[in-house]
Amino acid sequence: MQGISTGSGQIPPSPWSLADPRFAQPGSDLVCIGAELDPATVLHAYAMGLFPMKVDIDEGDQVLGWWSPDPRGILRLDEVIVSRSLRKSMRKMTVTFDQDFERVMRACWRVDGDGNWITEEFVKTYTYLHESGFAHSVEVWNAGGELVGGLYGIELGGLFAGESMFHRERDASKVALVSIVEKLGECHGSRLFDVQWQTEHLESLGVRQISRDNYLDELASVVHTRPCFG
Repeated sequence: MQGISTGSGQIPPSPWSLADPRFAQPGSDLVCIGAELDPATVLHAYAMGLFPMKVDIDEGDQVLGWWSPDPRGILRLDEVIVSRSLRKSMRKMTVTFDQDFERVMRACWRVDGDGNWITEEFVKTYTYLHESGFAHSVEVWNAGGELVGGLYGIELGGLFAGESMFHRERDASKVALVSIVEKLGECHGSRLFDVQWQTEHLESLGVRQISRDNYLDELASVVHTRPCFG
């Protein structure tokens, strides 16, 4: 794939061509498999509306898949739901950004859980993207200075694609999500906050679903916006 220009800068060419999700079967979340998890290909994928995640095959083996859920879970920045109890939790915790990216990413890995696709290959690639200014983390600390929650994701222009989050104390992952929504809301320009899938947990925070076509249209309209993190 040829290099492309975004609000986050020029993305270099990728040796791989990924399938266009606009031509994927409606309702099918997995668009294609294969290629490699190199940084340029990963950024091209996000610009196209795809994201990488491993796919389980026979006998526990995994291959690299490129996903574009239909419908797609998104969170409008002005629709986040913050309960009274969550506000109380936020006052008890301290939030930082981009202070311990790799530690947050590794904390999102869970045995037999939603994060078990975060392999060392993913950590290496996304840490590189963090060092290059494309991947970002939110850290949530308790009163004792312990890391108790957080999330990480990719920012490309006006897109922030939340990849995974974790908590070790009640509400800590919610605090991370609300904190980055508030940060993005302070920046100029249109923003698209992508959470991939709507879960019951995320729905309670205001996440809604839109069709893949609508998501891709919105993505095209924000990818050239100046990023919030710079």
